[in-house]
Amino acid sequence: MSRGTVEGPRSDAHVRHGMRPLKGLISFDEAQRIAIDFVRPLRRTEAVPLPEALHRVAAEDVRSTMDVPRADRSAMDGYAVLADDTKEASETRPAALVRIDTLHAQDVPRKRVTSGSCAEVATGSTIPPGATAVVRVEDTDRDGEAVKIFAPVRMGQNVVRRGSDVRRGSIVVRAGEEMTPAKVGVLAAVGRAQLKAFVRPTVAILTTGDELVPPGQRIQPGQVYDVNTYTMAAVTRENGGEPILLGRVSDRAAAVRTALRRGLDNDLIVFTGGSSAGERDLVVDIIRSLGEVLFHGIAIKPGKPTALGHVDGKPVLVMPGNPTSCLTNGYVLLRPMLRRMAHLPPTSPRTVEVPLGNLIERIRGRLEFHTVRIADGTAVSAFKESSAITSMAHADGYIEIPADVDRIEKGASVRVTLF
Repeated sequence: MSRGTVEGPRSDAHVRHGMRPLKGLISFDEAQRIAIDFVRPLRRTEAVPLPEALHRVAAEDVRSTMDVPRADRSAMDGYAVLADDTKEASETRPAALVRIDTLHAQDVPRKRVTSGSCAEVATGSTIPPGATAVVRVEDTDRDGEAVKIFAPVRMGQNVVRRGSDVRRGSIVVRAGEEMTPAKVGVLAAVGRAQLKAFVRPTVAILTTGDELVPPGQRIQPGQVYDVNTYTMAAVTRENGGEPILLGRVSDRAAAVRTALRRGLDNDLIVFTGGSSAGERDLVVDIIRSLGEVLFHGIAIKPGKPTALGHVDGKPVLVMPGNPTSCLTNGYVLLRPMLRRMAHLPPTSPRTVEVPLGNLIERIRGRLEFHTVRIADGTAVSAFKESSAITSMAHADGYIEIPADVDRIEKGASVRVTLF
């Protein structure tokens, strides 16, 4: 299986310095294929308490050990009767019955309904023995224990049969299914307090750059707040992973190497920054010295200086430091990798076709994911620059501009992939 450009281990002496332009860019399709092919669904499992099971992926078929409901139950408030006693009932000639019992949802019936008698029941009440149908309360009138029935019911009407929801021994959740609120509900209905689920892939997130500070701290001249740690953590959570924030890494080879080794305790490592051509962008060289680089540089905009490698068999994804570039590739590379590892299906993008609200001119050569917002039924450019997070935050989606297109006229129909 081809995995793109493969570069084997080298000694620390080969960690290079100086400006190094990216060469040999691969196509986006090839980069995405390599990234997805490299990872595999995780096989580790864990027991997950039911309140935490939403969006987890079942690791086994779950069979019910009981019928649901466990007995015939009333579908509404009314009277449990013999259906034959009501067949001649009408507004002018009501059937006359005698109430022998009153049952609430939690009550166990003790008396048998026979011809000429009935039992008052609430919604969810167990149907007493002998009764074959329920007359809704709106079609009755009671005076003391005397009950008049003004409408006929057929056998089984307004009765929920035992096991009609779930049969004992039937599969209620299948292995590989993502838990929805309804699936959580069916586990509760059959008495399951936990789920055997595949573990969520843990993602070590490291950000490089001596200029970065966490939000909430006082910022000094020359510093910027760290954006990428939090966008990558959000993409990770949204796609079945567990982000492990390992913090900022200094722009020094020894610090990057130590941080990478710390990250190897996890299923996937994401570096933000350190992937471009600057003399302090050391991450790719460190990966090369410890493992393999599968590709470095993709013919896309934004996000060209993106790399993928592996060390000790663990994938290491190196994102650009610019927030828009980083988040774009978080969507198109990290997301599909994570979803495969987490046993989740690929996302199905929602698209709309609308006129373009402004002229777009650009330089040919790279596939571009151009962010737009939808305003008054048109797609209006939202892209500012790769370092501007509002290029994404204020956008509703993006249009793909092929590498050989340098101009899209205002009013042209474009397909917007919605976030």
